[in-house]
Amino acid sequence: MDWIFDGGRPCLDFVNTLRDRHLSGRELLTEPAALAEWLVAAGHTGRRHRVTADDLALALRLREAIDRLARGLTHAADVRLVNKIAADLPVPHLRIDANGPSREVRSAAGPIKAVLAELAADAIDLVASGGVVRICAFDDCGLRFHDASPKHNRQWCSMTRCGNRAKARAHYARRKSNA
Repeated sequence: MDWIFDGGRPCLDFVNTLRDRHLSGRELLTEPAALAEWLVAAGHTGRRHRVTADDLALALRLREAIDRLARGLTHAADVRLVNKIAADLPVPHLRIDANGPSREVRSAAGPIKAVLAELAADAIDLVASGGVVRICAFDDCGLRFHDASPKHNRQWCSMTRCGNRAKARAHYARRKSNA
């Protein structure tokens, strides 16, 4: 799959699993197996877990709520959903065995809901901190990204992807108009 992780925050990388929002939208999470694949590719789990259709439906609802909240569109239903899912946040436990102490994360909700809880908590942190979320300015991109630049004037989701293409396009347009 064509996963892109240029959002600058896990919750925005998750939002970006719906591509081309500015056009008709291209859904990447078309089936439970795609969500399982994304969770591994994004580094949220070390192995593929079984994802149900209900898990996928919840994930898609969460994704759209995060998108609206990150863009400053405050709906009470979105806030309730994000808070409800974040309540399943896994709790770290100390484990001591023959290999020594280690950190273990447990969640009564299961591994998929635990990751969704982490994404919801990341969204809460982003929105509550006043993080600036932008939409990539390159005309055929539309990805959301966290603008952590000092002046909050970043235009592209990634300089290597869209920034270079935009600059090259502007350069060739200038050369063509000067010719």
